[in-house]
Amino acid sequence: MHSWQAGDIEANGIKLHYTRTGGNKPPVVLAHGFSDDGLCWTPVAEVLAPEYDVIMVDARGHGGSAAPEQGYGPAAQADDLAGVITGLGLRCPALLGHSMGAATTLALAGMYPELPGAILLEDPPAWWVTQPEQSPQDEDLQVRRRLSLMALQQKTREQLIADQHAQTPSWSDAELGPWADSKLRLSLTIVNRSGSAVVDWAAILPRIRCPALLITADPEQGAIVTSESAAALQALVPQLRIAHISGAGHSIRREQFGRYMEDVQAFLAGWQPQQ
Repeated sequence: MHSWQAGDIEANGIKLHYTRTGGNKPPVVLAHGFSDDGLCWTPVAEVLAPEYDVIMVDARGHGGSAAPEQGYGPAAQADDLAGVITGLGLRCPALLGHSMGAATTLALAGMYPELPGAILLEDPPAWWVTQPEQSPQDEDLQVRRRLSLMALQQKTREQLIADQHAQTPSWSDAELGPWADSKLRLSLTIVNRSGSAVVDWAAILPRIRCPALLITADPEQGAIVTSESAAALQALVPQLRIAHISGAGHSIRREQFGRYMEDVQAFLAGWQPQQ
């Protein structure tokens, strides 16, 4: 069993839950995707923990964190994560985010350019070229997401694992268990996008000054970021490096774990955290 520390912290006015591998090592904060939670990063944390203090944060409405009615856009989630970083006293951590968590990471690095030491982005929504869905136009999408999540929560953990394994046979058992647990723990409030502040991506992204890595995969297999949208992000964040991993869709690390960890570890090895 892991001797990892689980804790709660008050940040941005709500309770946020995290799991931390610990140790006097450079901090790496992990931000999960929509409907996942912090422990979905467990396989990644196990690889990184010998060299880094890994902090896996549950976003609001996910895992053990509070689930307010609103605040599920990237600006509020960036404020949440910034509160965790400052509340835990983390000095210029690296941030690795997937999907929604990658959007949170991008927003944080633009809104709080002094906070991150480096950012790593796993297939974020390409909101720098296409605006995110906004209520009320996206009410149908919110309804569909809510119904989909409700259907998942009516299944047992064993059913969830079996069904997901059938859909994604390349995922390891180490990925399937935390994925299923996250679906049973989340709050349905996470589909609520009403009242979310609109992020001016073109204005904030050029403010990013830390090293940055974008990890992309194959759009024909479900990945979001295309070569065109990757180039558009690089135009806004000139120091951005791009690592393409073929043979994977949106959940890059779950489908090509070895290659993914090679790219992450190589980037982190070249990152010089401030002491």
